[in-house]
Amino acid sequence: MTLSQAVLGFGAVALLLTVVPGIDTTLVLRSTLVGGRRQAAAAALGITLGLFVWGAAAAVGAAALLAASEWAFRAVTWGGAAYIVYLGGRMLWRAARGDDAAVALAPAPGPRGVGRALATGFTTNLLNPKIGVFYIATIPQFIPDGYSPLAVGLLLAAVHAALGLAWFALIILGAGYARRWLASARGVRVVDAVAGTVLLVMGVRLALAHR
Repeated sequence: MTLSQAVLGFGAVALLLTVVPGIDTTLVLRSTLVGGRRQAAAAALGITLGLFVWGAAAAVGAAALLAASEWAFRAVTWGGAAYIVYLGGRMLWRAARGDDAAVALAPAPGPRGVGRALATGFTTNLLNPKIGVFYIATIPQFIPDGYSPLAVGLLLAAVHAALGLAWFALIILGAGYARRWLASARGVRVVDAVAGTVLLVMGVRLALAHR
């Protein structure tokens, strides 16, 4: 396998993972509708940075510890599930209170809100064991002989990141137009209620799947 073949092969698999709706898509969509495009872009960037951490870990074999150790994998899974449930529960709580000024992803305007959106995206991706399992299962298979595993791992993560950013850009642009009809206290409550429910269900399902 040549390097170009590895990049194209991995890119095809990563594209499928990218377009399937999941936690990352939910966070970016909700962030766009509630916090605006800047905060959504920050959340997308945070998610992307998490991919490079997983890519480097999988390439050097550190992430393989999750596959080898059942307890390590469960710890990461339960930690990620708890964090996702926390985000979903917080959104539902804000929706019930009608407090549209204090939201989970963008609790404050300006740099502070953007920074929190970035941190939320990064943390959510880093605690998502599905991304880790995907990288563990795929990246080692796409490292050609004679190449640095770390360098190739980061390159493949960059390919996945580029696909993800393109996908998130489409979501942000599309949802940005809908925001004009949702930029109200009632609209924010509806968005928080829907996104919070989705995240809560995802977190519970993730925890129950690895009891």
